[in-house]
Amino acid sequence: MSQEKTKYSDSELEEFKELIELKLEEAHVDYSLLVGSLSHNDDHGTDDTGRTFNMMEDGSETLSREEVAQLAARQEKFIQSLQAALIRIKNKTYGLCRVTGKLIPKERLRLVPHATMSIDAKNAQNK
Repeated sequence: MSQEKTKYSDSELEEFKELIELKLEEAHVDYSLLVGSLSHNDDHGTDDTGRTFNMMEDGSETLSREEVAQLAARQEKFIQSLQAALIRIKNKTYGLCRVTGKLIPKERLRLVPHATMSIDAKNAQNK
């Protein structure tokens, strides 16, 4: 009779840690680009463009800035989720579904390394 695995091994946790750290680096780069876009650090010198052109662009620029701000907020939340996953790895609780207490399959964690619920638990939550 085989016993169901209740946690990932140290080597498996190390593999996930490397994956998360890589994703965290990428997320920080993306976040920096978004914040830079919001602060006009990447303005490309269009400040001296004629006022008529600027008036036409004001509405779309406001909408675009709002979208970028939302993306930045989502990226910041993603970074926090990845950092929380690193803490769970350190505590050796990484990969456990917070609803069922069972291990989340490796395939899911490779795709969504900050996941805290199995697919079944997530689907049940969304019903």
